[in-house]
Amino acid sequence: MTKPMEAYYEKRGKILVQNLQNRHFEAYYCENKEKALEKALELIPEGASVGWGGAMSAQQIGLTNAIQKGNYTALDRSSCTSPEELERVTREWFGCDCFLTGANAISLDGQMVNIDGTGNRVAAICYGPKEVIVIAGMNKVMDSLEDAVTRARTVAAPANQQRFLRDTPCTVTGSCGDCKKADCICNQIVITRHCRPAGRIKFILVGEALGL
Repeated sequence: MTKPMEAYYEKRGKILVQNLQNRHFEAYYCENKEKALEKALELIPEGASVGWGGAMSAQQIGLTNAIQKGNYTALDRSSCTSPEELERVTREWFGCDCFLTGANAISLDGQMVNIDGTGNRVAAICYGPKEVIVIAGMNKVMDSLEDAVTRARTVAAPANQQRFLRDTPCTVTGSCGDCKKADCICNQIVITRHCRPAGRIKFILVGEALGL
């Protein structure tokens, strides 16, 4: 018997897939992590160069591990051992075959919201990599664009700052302080409302809670 939350995610997922396709994204709904991993690997040809930044959801479904172990060129910033190497790898993202990312929030009508500190992740979503694959748990889906922006700023960003523990009000309080601190990670807020060229950005929606 289907559990209530599974049914809830699946029904909203079907609506969102259609709305994303109407905006010229590719979109797929997978009921669990295992099927999401299978779908992602179908979309990434062997031999491809693959980069990712802050892709917790891709990690949680096992995708980044599969890329590192498989026949791919992994552009993994977490393996960098110096600032110079980190700069080189993040710039290489812009010429890679496939860039993996999560979403801070998605509106049910098919618009994605991401918030960034440095901006390299949102920049790669907007331009550069041949393809972008977004792995997103259905917990990221909000009823409206306004709600999605609110989630990105008041849930995703303060929660992520608990990982980084930098000098910002939300590190201390867990709540957005609309700060202008040097360590602020809310420096770019990008709404991706349409895909051009069509199909460049691909969504894999997962019927589980993933990421922050």
